[in-house]
Amino acid sequence: MKQLFPVPHVIGFVSSLLLSLIALIVVKFHLSFTMGMTILGVTALIQAALQLFLFMHVNENENKSALLTNIGYALFVGLVTIFGTLFAMMWGYQMI
Repeated sequence: MKQLFPVPHVIGFVSSLLLSLIALIVVKFHLSFTMGMTILGVTALIQAALQLFLFMHVNENENKSALLTNIGYALFVGLVTIFGTLFAMMWGYQMI
């Protein structure tokens, strides 16, 4: 029965809840903008790393080049989406 229990998934889920609670504290205690964004950025980075290693089984693949290619592509798509949205919403408005 111990082999069927997904310990890494439970650890990842609990840590995601904990990091989400920390992010909620930022909103609840009305921290300054700089402090709030720093805490939110750090918790988002930690949560993304936890999800990569605990949920996506990053360390279970033997082909490291394919693994790095997939992670690089995912980062590229994420950054293009984020900065493309910022460009369209902020700078695109000023061009009109």
